[in-house]
Amino acid sequence: MAAVRSGDTAPELVVRSMLHKAGFRFRLHRNDLPGKPDILLPKHRTAILVHGCFWHQHPGCKYADRPTTHEEYWHRKLNRNIERDKKTRRELEAEGWKVIVVWECETRNSELLRERLLKTLRESVKDEVTNDKTR
Repeated sequence: MAAVRSGDTAPELVVRSMLHKAGFRFRLHRNDLPGKPDILLPKHRTAILVHGCFWHQHPGCKYADRPTTHEEYWHRKLNRNIERDKKTRRELEAEGWKVIVVWECETRNSELLRERLLKTLRESVKDEVTNDKTR
């Protein structure tokens, strides 16, 4: 498990490259925020969490199968990850951040992922403009 990377993973690099090409500027792994989010778009108050399907147990994903050996160990470990993810999301949202979760398997179809991210971020920009007008 020492070989498991926590940052600069291949899925994370795909998302960062996509955002950069679309003209978004971002910050990485701010450790003063809950969960140390993978990617932050401060201008849009958006945190992007890039989750590995296995480690974060993507529901219904073929890459999220639990090991059949040492089941008790893996059950505890993976369930702790799931609970930590929920807590991180709650805390970020409580601090006013919009949270987007990108799953590792989604990075395999870059066009669909790009459409989803850009749509979500455009909606965020519209919300910001609407909120500014009502102030």
